[in-house]
Amino acid sequence: MVEIGGRPILWHIMQHYASYNHREFIIALGYKGEFIKKYMADYVSLHSSLTIDFRSGTVTHHGNHRPEWTVHLVETGVNTMTGGRIRRLVPYLGNETFMLTWGDGVSDVDLDALLAFHRSHGRLLTVTAVRPPARFGHMQFDGDRVTEFSEKPQAAEGWINGGFFVAEPGIIDYIDGDDTPFERAPLENLARDGQFMAYRHESFWQCMDTLRDKILLEALWDSGRPPWKTWQSSSDSMD
Repeated sequence: MVEIGGRPILWHIMQHYASYNHREFIIALGYKGEFIKKYMADYVSLHSSLTIDFRSGTVTHHGNHRPEWTVHLVETGVNTMTGGRIRRLVPYLGNETFMLTWGDGVSDVDLDALLAFHRSHGRLLTVTAVRPPARFGHMQFDGDRVTEFSEKPQAAEGWINGGFFVAEPGIIDYIDGDDTPFERAPLENLARDGQFMAYRHESFWQCMDTLRDKILLEALWDSGRPPWKTWQSSSDSMD
């Protein structure tokens, strides 16, 4: 619920998915889940004009943009680990391919291309692999002489888990229970079994783990051209 441009990062992520016509969301709630419930429950009222009939208690919404979203807010336990949270969502997922991501990062990843890649290989899980932004200036040397300097480039070597997964229901069999972190045994065993593929994303990706990250994303939003904004808006509020 930490905000970028006055909107929670969760809203930015959902807008990105909706721009690719993925409009049904299942949010696994845990610590401070009540804040997400309140935000979602109040969203339409706070972004519409209202007529309130105090005698009947009815509220009528008028005008303004309302996303065509269906949002399931599922209590998955305060102490449940990431794998356990996914497992608890099974009744809502159905027996079909689903997308999965964390709530702490934004990207301009092409979700259509990601889904097509996943369907092309037939494995259980695809992760969006990204090169993390470097935090410090990069230097190359010839002896003690600096031959190249780049201020905070994206890391040239190595790929990391950028979230934005596509998964088949079979991944649930790799999750033992509430105490299972998805990033540990499930991913390790999926990789061991040859069921884990990576979609390499070379363009924008940024997590928001620190105040430094938040300041960076705020500056990008304020520039008027945030690189993760894949949706169209009719006003500066970007509803």
